[in-house]
Amino acid sequence: MRNQALIGVSLFVLGLWLAWEVGGKIVADDERSLIFGVLIFAGCLVAAMILRNWRTGFYLFFVWMMFEDLFRKYMGNGLALFFGKDILLALVYIAFFVEVRRGKAKTFRPPFLLFFSIFFWLGALQVFSQNSPHILYGLLGFKLDFYYVPLMFVGYALIRNDRDLRRFLVANALVAGVIAGIGIVQAIVGNSFLNPAHLAPELEDLGNLTKTSPLSGQLLSLPDSVFVSSGRFADYLVVVLILVMGTAGYLLFHARRDRSLVLCVVGLLGAATLLSGSRTAFVGGMASVLVLSAGFLWGAPWRLRQAHRIVRTIRRSFIVVGLALAALVLLFPKDAGSRLALYTETLNPNSAAYEGGYRAWDYPIINLEAVFAEPNWMLGNGIGTASLGTQYVAKLLRQRPPGLWVEEGYGVLIVEMGIIAPFLWILWTGALLYNSWKVVRRLRGTSLFPIAFAIIWYEFLLLYPLTYAGLAPYQNYVDNALFWLVVGILFRLPDVLANGQMSAVAVERGPVPGGFQF
Repeated sequence: MRNQALIGVSLFVLGLWLAWEVGGKIVADDERSLIFGVLIFAGCLVAAMILRNWRTGFYLFFVWMMFEDLFRKYMGNGLALFFGKDILLALVYIAFFVEVRRGKAKTFRPPFLLFFSIFFWLGALQVFSQNSPHILYGLLGFKLDFYYVPLMFVGYALIRNDRDLRRFLVANALVAGVIAGIGIVQAIVGNSFLNPAHLAPELEDLGNLTKTSPLSGQLLSLPDSVFVSSGRFADYLVVVLILVMGTAGYLLFHARRDRSLVLCVVGLLGAATLLSGSRTAFVGGMASVLVLSAGFLWGAPWRLRQAHRIVRTIRRSFIVVGLALAALVLLFPKDAGSRLALYTETLNPNSAAYEGGYRAWDYPIINLEAVFAEPNWMLGNGIGTASLGTQYVAKLLRQRPPGLWVEEGYGVLIVEMGIIAPFLWILWTGALLYNSWKVVRRLRGTSLFPIAFAIIWYEFLLLYPLTYAGLAPYQNYVDNALFWLVVGILFRLPDVLANGQMSAVAVERGPVPGGFQF
């Protein structure tokens, strides 16, 4: 109580100073500084909330991660915003670790940990490679490849029961619907929607891309939605469509109120995939829909006579996506037609401009073979020297980028960590998929199978086909964070199923003498 007067006077003086500074910024029309100040203040509040409750903090981090690029575009791509999500995630890690030490959060030992550890330590050694131009490249590469791995343990502890699982899946679907909707609007009205008039120089070539269909010559712009590049938006559409379809199958056995919402999101994602102008998103989306539909039917609870629900969901998903695409063609024939022209002219084997075979095999192999013409392919040039973001390190060091990047995932691994790296990659990813498949088999015929099968398809698609095309999808922080998060959730699902069965038994049997229940 003695210090209340001093505290009050200090806050009064601080308030006057802030009012003076804010007033000056308003008079000077310095909107960027005002927005940056608001973000700092909001970041401090979020940090306090994370340290108080890591579960709430995780969702705050999750939403910020998805929309961080939007602020980066308007704030000039400053490094402070570039690492904003990483700072929030570090706080989540700290708060989560404290809860684990107190015994209030459950963790597990990943069954593929041994093989992953070998690859991890190879990456750690390559941070200090003598062939690397600077250690900052190594720190960047190590962050891209391994910083989000602990999210596996966060995801495992986050999901304790069906309620937690449903909350996360519906939240992810809501965010996906917003991002897809923004991308649809941009594809129709142009990239001026939710994009500044002038992007930062290093973002200009990523956020304002256009394509031309090779035969008909139709011009189309590539939307980037809330992200800084159309490529990141396209990769996000591929992986999030998988998770949302798994959510739709999972919700068949749960709350009715969320089913229509998730089906609408499926339709938005289908429309956004068509309008993305990305052949990777288009082919990956169609392949995922077919594989997931077949997988859901294979794992449906036939013995419980509930398989008709899966068939109904698949049918409704196809109907919703078909109606969304038909609406696009009818309402915006020019925008939808230019994308369809690009896909049909370049992916149809009978087309004179067919590129499917070249892009799927010849081009990646050419890039892979080119790696062996580069120096240090035996031992590597150091992790991070051919990764995403090398331009930022070069800008910070005021030197030219190393120029070692190749557009083939295994080639990037060889360039950075030597000839042994692709074999170690296949070893740990194979171990992950093998143990994931064991979990999926255990869940066959249960209500959790659709989301489990969706997760393992996500793992396979990201770690093999997309990595074969390039390491960028894996190193993309959105795909990487989601990947490790759902890996942890997958290994938690057997416990969720067991807890649900025990709850059902408790409800059926009722209370037992002594006031306890099973």
